[in-house]
Amino acid sequence: MTIDQPAGAPGPEPAPAADAAWDPEGTDLARALFAQARAAARAGRPGPTRSAPPRPTAGRPWRRRPVGESPWSGPGRDDRDPQSLSVSVERLVGEHGWADDLAVHGVIARWDLVVGPDVAGHVQPERYADGVLAVRADSTAWATQVRLLAPMLARRLNEEIGDGTVSRVEVRGPHAPSWRKGPRVVRGRGPRDTYG
Repeated sequence: MTIDQPAGAPGPEPAPAADAAWDPEGTDLARALFAQARAAARAGRPGPTRSAPPRPTAGRPWRRRPVGESPWSGPGRDDRDPQSLSVSVERLVGEHGWADDLAVHGVIARWDLVVGPDVAGHVQPERYADGVLAVRADSTAWATQVRLLAPMLARRLNEEIGDGTVSRVEVRGPHAPSWRKGPRVVRGRGPRDTYG
């Protein structure tokens, strides 16, 4: 009993002795911290506390926020605010440089409106790479016609998409039929007829 403490009042619980046996479960440490916190609460001051770092959210690695940075975005517009799908897609297209490819594929989707129903019925686009649009005709006659119209077709596509997107139109003829009927092949020239 101390001089300041009235008789019969319970005193703070003593902390365990330093030479006491180590408790692997940590109950002695917990009792000591609890006793210190209780004594500090009676004295009106904050006790010893340990703040655990916040747990990481699912899918994002945990990072420590700089001092003064708020976890909320605030009243102004910010990248952390929810974004509309169109804004997110535009950002993705811009970051990867897909604008020309998307424009070309948009024109290919409406091929019959760009080149006309007659040409679209016999000539179909196959692929676009490095400014070259490859188209396939269903006969050699149509392939010859489209080869003659290729510069005009490239100009028309550039008007739709943007100047310089299609530098050249490569026209391919029809696929020749295959005479292979099984896994075994006889060497030789094969059929001697022309198709198309």
